[in-house]
Amino acid sequence: MTDKAGNTPAETTSEDMPGVPEDLARCAMVIESAMEHLLKENHPPLAIASALLGGSLGLLARSMDKETILHILDSAANSVRTGEIHAATQAQTTPESEKA
Repeated sequence: MTDKAGNTPAETTSEDMPGVPEDLARCAMVIESAMEHLLKENHPPLAIASALLGGSLGLLARSMDKETILHILDSAANSVRTGEIHAATQAQTTPESEKA
């Protein structure tokens, strides 16, 4: 996995993610690195994503109320419905030479 600049998660810094708070950028880098590691070990993407989603929901449940969690999930579902999440993923994986 590489970002738009061609960096692997371990090489990505918070400066590569303008507008993203440093703690969020750091957490994202750690998660990306863990996913990359699991994919290299040939774990199925669905298993990785399911484990991350389950862990994320558990963490949210420990730190916020049900309505806030449902709002977050509704926002995520809307990003899937509108195609926003797929467009963002494709933009990250498309080499710069193909974007021009």
